Amino acid sequence: NEKVMREGTEQGGNTGYTCIGICVLSVDGSYHEVDSADQAITLAGSLAFQSAAAQANPVILEPILEVEVDVPEAYTGDVMGDLNGRRGRIQGIESLGAGRQSIRALVPMSEMTRYALELRSLTRGRGRFRTRFSHYEEVPFNIAQALIEKHQKEKAASAEH
Repeated sequence: NEKVMREGTEQGGNTGYTCIGICVLSVDGSYHEVDSADQAITLAGSLAFQSAAAQANPVILEPILEVEVDVPEAYTGDVMGDLNGRRGRIQGIESLGAGRQSIRALVPMSEMTRYALELRSLTRGRGRFRTRFSHYEEVPFNIAQALIEKHQKEKAASAEH
């Protein structure tokens, strides 16, 4: 049942995140007026999706941003250290003249929360930055495990209520 599979992809298997890049092929099935109640079909489809998702070795993807930070040279090291601490990968540094440098990095979007405040603090209000979406990447294993555990705890807590 297409509806069941669509719901399964939206619920995200064991993570709660929407599943993308999948193909579902139903190869056998029959309909019986007594045994084919909507609830039974939904349950069977849901169990089939969960089983397939577990066997498919799914990965969690996260959006990666291109970040360009314009700072006075004196703060370059501190800003680079902060970007590295946010799982950022420095792509290059360019002198802008007048004692300023531009630092280019790829940083997971999830690590950029409150960055404006942190940059202001690191540079005494003299740094500025801009971001744009770059691509998606697989979340590191330890972070993926933490996300899965969090989802499972939330799911268990909601089942109790």
